[in-house]
Amino acid sequence: MGYNSQSENTLSHKLAPADVPTLISLVADPRLSVGVQVALASQCEATIIPVREAVGQHKMLFLDAEDVMRLIEDFGGCRPETRQRASAMRSEIHSLGEVEQARLEREAKEKAAEDARIQRNALKMADPKQAKELTRQEREEVYRRSLKAMGLKEDGPLTPAQKDLVQRMYRSMVLGESGNRPPN
Repeated sequence: MGYNSQSENTLSHKLAPADVPTLISLVADPRLSVGVQVALASQCEATIIPVREAVGQHKMLFLDAEDVMRLIEDFGGCRPETRQRASAMRSEIHSLGEVEQARLEREAKEKAAEDARIQRNALKMADPKQAKELTRQEREEVYRRSLKAMGLKEDGPLTPAQKDLVQRMYRSMVLGESGNRPPN
């Protein structure tokens, strides 16, 4: 807080383009974010491409990068051509952010659909007739999801009781063996 064009002007004299990579590495810290954005903007032209690359590498949030470009646009210490390039880059970064958001939403919908499919299969397993309709792969998905919900991993550290439970679950859920049979 408290940053203004005077701060940006002061930073433009105290920092150099060589400081841009270090500043980008600090931008993720929420305590430093605003100050780092102002410091980055103070370096005008030297900041534009590195910020674009940082966004592409997910080292910097899209909104933070847009803010840096907006600060460059408004900073009288930058050449007019640089300010125009920052404006164009801000638009590009905004578009990239929208594409990324759409991708994340699509992935979330796909994951929700996959989760719903596995849940439906889990419900089918409660009915012996419907359980026979499931493929082995579908039964294994339900089994693994059940283990995950219990906080267990097949190949993770297990107590003897947990190991026995996992084996019984596998036999009954995946192999379809009756739970009433005594262990071998």
